[in-house]
Amino acid sequence: MEYFVRPGSVVRQIWGKGDTILFIFAGASAEFALNKAVDWLYFTGRLPADPLGRLFSTVAYARRIVFSDMAGALRAIDSMAAIHAGVEAKRGARIPDWAYRDVLFMLIDYSIRSFEVLERRLTLEEKEEVFDVFYRVGDRMGLTGLPDTFAAWEQMRSEHLQQNLQYSHYTSDLFRQYRKHLGLVRYRLLLEAQMLVVPPRVRHLLGFRPVSLLSPVLGLYKLSRMINADWLLKAIILPSAYMHQIKELDSVPAS
Repeated sequence: MEYFVRPGSVVRQIWGKGDTILFIFAGASAEFALNKAVDWLYFTGRLPADPLGRLFSTVAYARRIVFSDMAGALRAIDSMAAIHAGVEAKRGARIPDWAYRDVLFMLIDYSIRSFEVLERRLTLEEKEEVFDVFYRVGDRMGLTGLPDTFAAWEQMRSEHLQQNLQYSHYTSDLFRQYRKHLGLVRYRLLLEAQMLVVPPRVRHLLGFRPVSLLSPVLGLYKLSRMINADWLLKAIILPSAYMHQIKELDSVPAS
């Protein structure tokens, strides 16, 4: 059977562990709030109304792509493209090409950053593999102006971080929504997780400290995974209403 992402790929390792996925979206939730096209995420009202629900629905699409056979992955990508086309039609405008690329670039960057925070350093070959998977996602969606190599992506990613981010009223509102839906303690944990994975430009715009308070406890968390106690920490970090979805993140979805 042909797969979009080959069995044994480091991309499957990254997207097959719940804690790594949660760190990916911790980082992305910080950067999303700064993107100059974040108003598109407010157009339907779904993101500010239910940011955690949006997280899990986005994760579901990404994991379908990573773990499905080729036909299933392409259907998932085409479905995402159709959803975005529908939003564009309702608003009567197109989402900028650079905004599509920014989202794709976040998936590449935070996949690498989160795995390296929680597991180990990736080799250049493994980073190129992460890039290749999401490049093919973007290509299937018809995105223009994509870099064709990992090295070219690194350069373009750096440029996008400088050009396409700003602190706005959407930024402060999204963080208010995060706090509202998570509660104060979990919100503080989110901020500390974001500090661990975001690039310096994002850290600067959000006024984050250079060092997260979670850094000293990462070793303890890794130990908890070895004795299968990490589910308890996840239960503390995320609301109980989402425990079913959280547990599913550690299982391979059906093709």
